[in-house]
Amino acid sequence: MKLVSYVNLPLEPETFSVKLGAMIGEECIIDLTVAQTWAQGARNFIARELPTSVLALLRNWDDDSQHLEALIELLPGTECLGLKGSGRLPVAYPRGDVFLLPPLPNILSLRDFYGFEQHVRESFRQHGKAVPREWYDIPVFCYGNPYTLLGPDQPLPMPAGGTDLDFELEIACVIGKDGIDIPPEEANDYIAGYMIMNDWSLRDMQQQEMRVGLGPAKGKDFGTSFGPALVTPRELEARQIDEGVGLRYDLEMIARVNGEERSRGNFAEIHWTFAEMIARASQNVMLHPGEVIGSGTVGTGCLLEAGAADTGEWLKPGDWVELEVECLGRLTTEILPPDQAG
Repeated sequence: MKLVSYVNLPLEPETFSVKLGAMIGEECIIDLTVAQTWAQGARNFIARELPTSVLALLRNWDDDSQHLEALIELLPGTECLGLKGSGRLPVAYPRGDVFLLPPLPNILSLRDFYGFEQHVRESFRQHGKAVPREWYDIPVFCYGNPYTLLGPDQPLPMPAGGTDLDFELEIACVIGKDGIDIPPEEANDYIAGYMIMNDWSLRDMQQQEMRVGLGPAKGKDFGTSFGPALVTPRELEARQIDEGVGLRYDLEMIARVNGEERSRGNFAEIHWTFAEMIARASQNVMLHPGEVIGSGTVGTGCLLEAGAADTGEWLKPGDWVELEVECLGRLTTEILPPDQAG
């Protein structure tokens, strides 16, 4: 199941309504409420009241997600584009007829870990340092801003205060149930799904802050992109490597700028798994449905690793950044001039 949050086009302020939907393929967006009325009449599906948002779904995940999985399994793939539900409303829309928001537009918190050894090693090497021993002892994270999220159809205005804009190719997981002091052996059961994450960074501002010994703060405060969908673990079973604490997925991760490939890695290369990250994040703290955990940047997954600090080849207005992860989709963002913010 691939869950999305969307608004129908054209955007009408007086009727603006964010809907919970599902994605089939890359070009078909399902209106789950209408789809249920079709399934009720055409397949004798037993209807029930559906959650109105991804966050509401997460708060009753075990029950509602099974119901939606059963509903989606009845749908005839992209042929849904020709189906009508109650009131002759369309069951599905072409991708171009909707505006996609972040799959979870109202996340509760964002913890971004430092999970890939290659990225960590290269980051420290550029400062003439070795990876600290402590990195191998515990998974560490920084907090992100849950109020500056961007979805697949939202551009990023060039932030003020810096010039060295960079992307970061990551995967995030979303917590699906409450838990505190979660044992790593049980942590995968708390994951509702995964999505692509782009942890935008102003490298010059970030470096200035971190010389003080804190941060990153304003160097990352301005935006984080997620999407296109929240993909449930069931969708990834064929790519699963190992299980339990060692659970990883064989997912190729690619970043392109203006159509040119700039990064390629694989999620299987992660050092600290999401199970270990969740166990660490929940130590002495209750995690709640709707909290988000980032994997950290895959090896080679940013311009900093590609030597942009020497070449000056940072992102600029007019650039398009595309992050693609197997089974999770593609997340594309246009960089706008700073005067186009808002």
